[in-house]
Parts: sequence; structure tokens; C-alpha cells
Amino acid sequence: MARKSLVGVVADELLDRIIDGEFPPGSTVPGEHELSARHEVSRMTVREAMKTLQAQQILSVERGRGTFVNPLNRWTSLEAVLRAASEGKNEAEASVQLIELRRMLETGACELAAGRISEADTESLFAYIAAMKAAHAINDVASFVEADLAFHDVILRASGNVFVSVLFEPLHRVLEKRRAETSAVPAIQEHAIGHHQNIAEALQSGDATRSRLAMDAHMQQTLDDLKNLVLPAK
Repeated sequence: MARKSLVGVVADELLDRIIDGEFPPGSTVPGEHELSARHEVSRMTVREAMKTLQAQQILSVERGRGTFVNPLNRWTSLEAVLRAASEGKNEAEASVQLIELRRMLETGACELAAGRISEADTESLFAYIAAMKAAHAINDVASFVEADLAFHDVILRASGNVFVSVLFEPLHRVLEKRRAETSAVPAIQEHAIGHHQNIAEALQSGDATRSRLAMDAHMQQTLDDLKNLVLPAK
């Protein structure tokens, strides 16, 4: 793996401080002199690092006032947003918004998959449900999450739309972390197994509307479980 440039290192460390909440939205970040002293680099390096974050709409410059942190919904870097979602302080909001995104994409993917899924893929879905049941029986959260993610991956691929899988690939790391948190609750595992069964049966029937509604019901249950069983415990 290639070493990051000094510009990249400074930009990453400043982004980490923003994500950690040291510089919340609307606050100013340190000036070039302070950052160059902190990182022991030239002011030109700091300037280029700041330009990198400005290009991603993470920072904005107001002439005569300073450089300010933009709210997350203005950031244009998917990688930076994912880092904020997986490492940031406002996990509750990020978790809810991630489910909202999944709902928009996965209900459509499931609808498409109903008319395109192969018999082999359908068999894989039921095999993953069996694996989820086995993991639930012994409260093996890691294995449960692995089977859960694999189940959804089959549907995304079966949709036949290449953009769906490409869009979901960067989300995988965040999804795995979030699933590990929610799936630690036995009741949530039970809910997920039931909904996965409904989704698999709907896809097996080839009914696009039924498949979309089954996935939508799963997303709603996931959101309800998050709000009622996970977030209050934090």
C-alpha cells in the first residue's frame, strides 16, 4: 500500500478531529500556523490539506472570518460520510439514516430480484435463514450477522442492476458494525428471522409487489427495533 502524502495525513487527522467532535458543525478550525506547528509540516502542506477538505465540502472558507466546519449533510465525500457514520459521536442519527437509505435501495432491489432471481439464489436465501436460526439458538452474534449480510447480498446481486451492488459496497463496513450492535439483542434476531423468511418466500413466488412489501416491512421492523430496543439502552 502506497504511503499517504503529507497533505493526505494532515487532511485525515483534521477530519478525525472533526468526526470526534472537537470541531462541531459551524465551528472554526485552527489556522495554518497552528496546524503546521502541530504536524511539523510547511504552511503550504496545511493549505493543500485544507483545500482537500474544502473540495469535499467538509470545510468552507469565509474571507476575513476563518475556515468553518460544514454540517454533515453538505459533505460530498462518501468515504468521509461513512467514517463519520462509523466513528462519529452522533451514532443514533447515523443509524436511523442508514436504515432509511437501505429502505430506499433494498425495497427496489427486492422488487427487481423477484423477476430475475435464480433457483440457486433462492436456495441460498433459505440456507442463510437456516444459518441465522442455528446462530440464534446458541447466540452466536458474529455468525448471525454474517448470514444476515450474505442474505441481503444475494438479493442485491439478483436484482441484476450493477449500480445497486456498487452503491452498497462502501456501506458494508458500517452495516457490519451496526448489525453487530442490533443483532446482539435476541428479540431482534427473532424478528429478523421471521422477516427474512417472508422475503425469501415472496421472492420464490416471483411476485414483485409482495417481495417489495416484504422487504419494506423488514426495514420498518429494523427501524422500530433500533428505536425501541437499541438506542434507549445507550
